[in-house]
Amino acid sequence: MENEVPMSDSESQAAALTGGREFDGFLGKAFEQKPIWVDLYESIRDLFFPPQLPPLELTSTPIPVPDRMAVKPNPWAIGISTGVNVAILLVLLFLVGRSIVNAVTKPKDANIVDVGIWQPAAPKGGSSNGGGGGGGDHSLEDPIKGHLPKIEKDPITPPQVPVLEKPKLAIDSAIMVQPNITLPDNPNLPSIGVTKSANVLLASNGQGSGSGMGTGSGGGLGSGSGNGYGPGVGGGAGGGLYHVGGGVSAPVALNSVEAEFSDEARRAKYQGVCLISLIVDAQGNPQNPRVIRTLGMGLDEKALEAVRKYKFKPAMKDGKIPVPVMITVEVNFRLY
Repeated sequence: MENEVPMSDSESQAAALTGGREFDGFLGKAFEQKPIWVDLYESIRDLFFPPQLPPLELTSTPIPVPDRMAVKPNPWAIGISTGVNVAILLVLLFLVGRSIVNAVTKPKDANIVDVGIWQPAAPKGGSSNGGGGGGGDHSLEDPIKGHLPKIEKDPITPPQVPVLEKPKLAIDSAIMVQPNITLPDNPNLPSIGVTKSANVLLASNGQGSGSGMGTGSGGGLGSGSGNGYGPGVGGGAGGGLYHVGGGVSAPVALNSVEAEFSDEARRAKYQGVCLISLIVDAQGNPQNPRVIRTLGMGLDEKALEAVRKYKFKPAMKDGKIPVPVMITVEVNFRLY
């Protein structure tokens, strides 16, 4: 054609090399096509004989950067932080320690029965002595100091300050105490009274009630309740309670509540027998239960909770008078 522009030498060489495939890269075709065996050969060759590349030359220049962490620590900040942490730890230890001490020294259930510490001297027998008595007439003064009255099985007249000098029917005052028992006494004192009283001048039956002398009630001598001597309940002496035997029958359980297992003991499949000591009062109610053989794992608390719900037929003295006694109850924890 007449308008055709002739190509330069470089353009003609490039056209010869490309062979007319200068637009293949834009159409999705490779610029250089090789057979598959050539590619496989080159891959195996590069695997076993990798080409040696020229060493990498660092052409950039490092720029110094300040270390932001290289800061001198502040001793005041460290000291204040350490002091605050130690104070918090000490407060936590104090609170935890106080709660543990309060749990360990938890007060026991109060005993509503007056039980003294005096231990009388008596021959060894088949049954334990127990009981006590006291009285008074609501006097303001302490009972007068004196010697013991007679000891009888069934006393009629309680010990008291003489009201009539010469009564028509003279009956000596007496108290009911177990035979063959030695009580503290001073026979040289001129009048009947409480041996350890501080009042030696003014005739007084004491601050108690129900006749008798002392600070208790019930016609006896002392701080107890009943016609016996000393602290305790229901006559006799010994500074304590009646015990089963010697004319005192055992209380009979009218209902026994089954104790529940604690979650900890149930998960551990833990079982055993817990012994509970308690007082059965004259109305058949349990008083002052306490654990004398522990099991742990929360079972002791469950046993006490169940025993407090018991109800008894009270113990009887000579089959007539209900009296309080101390007994021991077994609480069995068994997994069926």
